[in-house]
Amino acid sequence: MTNNDSLARTEHITRIAVIAALYASTTLICILFLGGLAWGPVQFRLSEALCVLAMFTPDAIIGLTLGCAIANLANIAISGLGTLGLLDVVFGSLATLIASIWLWSLRDRPTLAVLGPVVANAVIIPAYLPLLLQGLGFYTIPFTSISLDGAYIPMYLFGLVSTAIGEAVVLYLLGLPLYQAIEATPLADRLRGNAVPAVSAEKA
Repeated sequence: MTNNDSLARTEHITRIAVIAALYASTTLICILFLGGLAWGPVQFRLSEALCVLAMFTPDAIIGLTLGCAIANLANIAISGLGTLGLLDVVFGSLATLIASIWLWSLRDRPTLAVLGPVVANAVIIPAYLPLLLQGLGFYTIPFTSISLDGAYIPMYLFGLVSTAIGEAVVLYLLGLPLYQAIEATPLADRLRGNAVPAVSAEKA
């Protein structure tokens, strides 16, 4: 392995680690201060805005997925979800993985790309949400008197709509402006790995 290959590998690992740490820490802050609004049936997880990083580098696909898994593991202890919380670790991370791949694939069309997290989370998260809610002692669909027992379809549809709305608000009102702000700075090239090395710049 040449020095250039080693340097490139280090840069990839660094980007993945930084993005994972940024997403995980921001998510945990949201969980601590927003409580159920960061992971419950009506979600406004502000850290989802960071998913736009996947439009700059494929390293964000791994970084965001890893960060989501770390944050959801920590949430098990914070919220007292117990082993049921592993559903969120597995399937929540899967939703982030799919969303990140969508974002990278459609990076040239940002407005359409940010729809990825909206769709992925709206379809996947409500599928296991009723189990989490019952594990926490909630036995009715939020804001209604409809029992969760035998009401999987209504609960799923409620989660589909509420999660989609929360994700759309975060991605379009925070994520897109964040993407545009990064695009206007040298950070965009750094994320893409296009930064000009200092040595090369001096020689030029």
